[in-house]
Amino acid sequence: MDVYVDKPKCTGCQHCKDVCPVAVFEMHSRKDMSASNADNAPQEMKWDGKPHADIHAKWANVNDGHKHYADENDGTSGGLSVGVNGSSCILCQACLIECEGECIHIIDDSGNKYQSIYK
Repeated sequence: MDVYVDKPKCTGCQHCKDVCPVAVFEMHSRKDMSASNADNAPQEMKWDGKPHADIHAKWANVNDGHKHYADENDGTSGGLSVGVNGSSCILCQACLIECEGECIHIIDDSGNKYQSIYK
């Protein structure tokens, strides 16, 4: 299983990390390009310091208790999600349902592709 995050779309909500039963995701600093690009995301989905304009416009001013687009994670939100342990994924799809930025991609061992769609 390959799991990666489209970093410019990641709001830092941390829902993926919170719901994953097998710890596929870690939250990393937006300032640490190396750590925040540690998964197998294609080049166009790597963090380059700029959020996706449409996703940012949708979430930047939402007051729901999350620190959307904060550089650092405080243990509850902020930073960027990174699919560092994709081989542990059991394809429960909880992350795909909970991802606010619709930025998670999973490719199973048969090549089937799954993408998050926010509930």
